[in-house]
Amino acid sequence: MKPIRSFLFVPGNKADWIDKAVQSRADALILDLEDSVPRAQKVEAREIVRSKLRPLAEQTQRTWVRINRSPYLYDFDDILAVVGPHLEGVVASKPNGPEDIDTLSAMLAEAEYRKGIEVGSVKLIPVLETARSMQFAQEIALRERVTGLTGLSAKNGDVARALGTGWTAEGRESLFLKSRVVMAARAAGKQPIGGLWQQVHDLDGLQRAVEGDRRLGMSGQLLLHPSNVAVVNRTYSPSPEEVAYYQRMVQAFEEAQAAGRASTIYDGEHIDTAHVKTAREIIALARTLEE
Repeated sequence: MKPIRSFLFVPGNKADWIDKAVQSRADALILDLEDSVPRAQKVEAREIVRSKLRPLAEQTQRTWVRINRSPYLYDFDDILAVVGPHLEGVVASKPNGPEDIDTLSAMLAEAEYRKGIEVGSVKLIPVLETARSMQFAQEIALRERVTGLTGLSAKNGDVARALGTGWTAEGRESLFLKSRVVMAARAAGKQPIGGLWQQVHDLDGLQRAVEGDRRLGMSGQLLLHPSNVAVVNRTYSPSPEEVAYYQRMVQAFEEAQAAGRASTIYDGEHIDTAHVKTAREIIALARTLEE
């Protein structure tokens, strides 16, 4: 499956915003039934989101939905409304631990069964916003439905409150959390996802933050504003210069192999099979994103 670099939140009660969001060229939309929807409009938003899933799929727009939860369970009415062949997955806020993911997976299975679609087909991205969920990041990442894991650092957000951290542009306070999420996700073969950049009109700040997340091992980003999509897509895509650099590396290594050597010096650095494996993965990623 093509990697998802950008996940753009869109309020589920804003039908016209959903229609316009496709123009942002986000890899995936997250139609939000939770924080961005006033309580009095939850039912209306659910119907709007349900009605938009097929049209979005017909435009080949990958679509996820963030559902509501009570202190005890995720909202089964939300699940029944959106589960179907046009939904890629569900975003689940504030799980307390792996047991919440197991319960939600069972609820999704019941909805899939009722809708007559393959059980297990709807994917799941938990948003780790409680201290306990962060502590159990590895166990959550290993759940079968889970395809991605989030490491968030929004200013004054749920994660900051849960951990008692302050916010800095440098992100020192979130380094351990994000590193933990990257390791848990990568070990489980899932996608590590960064975010959220709240200063949505500060594109330079966004660029620095996303570059930092990419260097840390993230491969995608949760976003709040359409103007942020281009920056994120560009940052998580190998640049033409990177691709050319790695193509030359592969060529240099293959020439060394033809001469009977298992390593060589390329651009002043020692390279061997490990480096070339990385090079080939980056070249393959660039080709996938171009398709």
